[in-house]
Amino acid sequence: MGPLSWPEILIILVVLLLLFGAKRLPEMGRSLGRGMREFKDAVTGNEESKPTELSTPATTAPAPPASPAPTEAAPQQPNSERAAS
Repeated sequence: MGPLSWPEILIILVVLLLLFGAKRLPEMGRSLGRGMREFKDAVTGNEESKPTELSTPATTAPAPPASPAPTEAAPQQPNSERAAS
């Protein structure tokens, strides 16, 4: 048996799930695997084939709404206070 048994590994995984959440764990696993692959390639000198990453569509901010066309200013009506004097 190695330094960690199955119950210990299970406890560690549950703690990681509680700390980081279900959404972050797959992302962390991918980045760990990518880092290990890059390290292995660097050690063995196998840098000729770089895997292409699957890119997700970039989320762009929506364009600002178009400014309304300038309208003619409404004719100003005389102020009732000025008209009274």
